[in-house]
Amino acid sequence: MFKGWFGEQKTSLNLWFTLDRKKYQRFSNIIIPSRNGTSQLDHIVLSPFGLFIIETKNRKGWIFGSFDQPKWTQVIFERRYSFQNPLRQTYRQKKVLSEFLNLNESLIQTVVFFNGDSEFMTDLPPNVLSYGLSDYISQFNEEVIDKNEQKRISNLLKKLKKENRFSNEEHLQSLDERYSSNTICPKCGSDLVLREVKNGPNKGSQFLGCDSYPKCRFTKDIEIIDDGYDPIKILVLVGILIILFYLLY
Repeated sequence: MFKGWFGEQKTSLNLWFTLDRKKYQRFSNIIIPSRNGTSQLDHIVLSPFGLFIIETKNRKGWIFGSFDQPKWTQVIFERRYSFQNPLRQTYRQKKVLSEFLNLNESLIQTVVFFNGDSEFMTDLPPNVLSYGLSDYISQFNEEVIDKNEQKRISNLLKKLKKENRFSNEEHLQSLDERYSSNTICPKCGSDLVLREVKNGPNKGSQFLGCDSYPKCRFTKDIEIIDDGYDPIKILVLVGILIILFYLLY
């Protein structure tokens, strides 16, 4: 817990001292409400050049992963630890923030920033960084958000931060509910729809898949609950009982 907090503070200081405060506004640790629960954003940077979501990871060692993998791997002294693909986190964060601010998703950029002493051992997208966070943000230099829109967005985020309607406990509860739902994709918040396996040994079996496929590839097995009230089973059981009755009496 402390390591995560410390990493976020390092990122805050980095952004605060290296980005021009006249052009960039920084908001940290904001919980955004949505129709499918809440989403916690480590950092948001607002500028004329777009809105930036920054997801911080305080991990060190070798990092293995790819855009499509659901889990990435951290290796430290031959020990392996898996963690959720952070690009999937930022995918949902972008959708939630866009909906909350009524802002086109094309105006929002996402960044994953590793604070620890880490080394990427596989090719990762350019928005996954272990250094040069401010330089990455600064490369966006085309003005896409005018002053009035910046003011509107800033006021909404300041109001949300001030009201602080959602505690960390409520956010964790929202996460738990989202992951246990059979109707909402926990990765991006889209609907889960019934799909069928087309090939392989499980051909014909059904599962739940995200409606935003192929952008989101979340899937979930369908839980089959035997409630004991299958009418065919009941008829067979009654028939067996009748036969036993005549045999015995």
